[in-house]
Amino acid sequence: MRRVQIISPFRADTPADRRANVVYAQAALLDCLTRGEAPFAPHLLYPTVLDDSDPVQRAQGMEAGMEWITAVDAVVVYTDRGVSAGMADEIRHAERLGVPVERRVLAGWARTAPVCSHGVGRA
Repeated sequence: MRRVQIISPFRADTPADRRANVVYAQAALLDCLTRGEAPFAPHLLYPTVLDDSDPVQRAQGMEAGMEWITAVDAVVVYTDRGVSAGMADEIRHAERLGVPVERRVLAGWARTAPVCSHGVGRA
């Protein structure tokens, strides 16, 4: 099984947008599993024990997630909800390490989903 790390938006300005980002990340996780991959989504795991609104804890989670990039076969970036600044940092980190970066979309999301919060634009 190919090990992949999922990159998708997490942070949001409203609880509803954050929940939408979580649902989207879960759909990305399922998409990877249906492709026969072994996915890891640190942005779904670390906020369960760290406070994403605390800059120190957020940085700790981001650093831990970036460390895992060294252990995967590829990172997969799900872009329907845009590319946030944090996502862009992760993409650059993977590229610096020579880890392949794949961009994906999920059927049904591109037409209805807003651009992510704290983003740098749509991919």
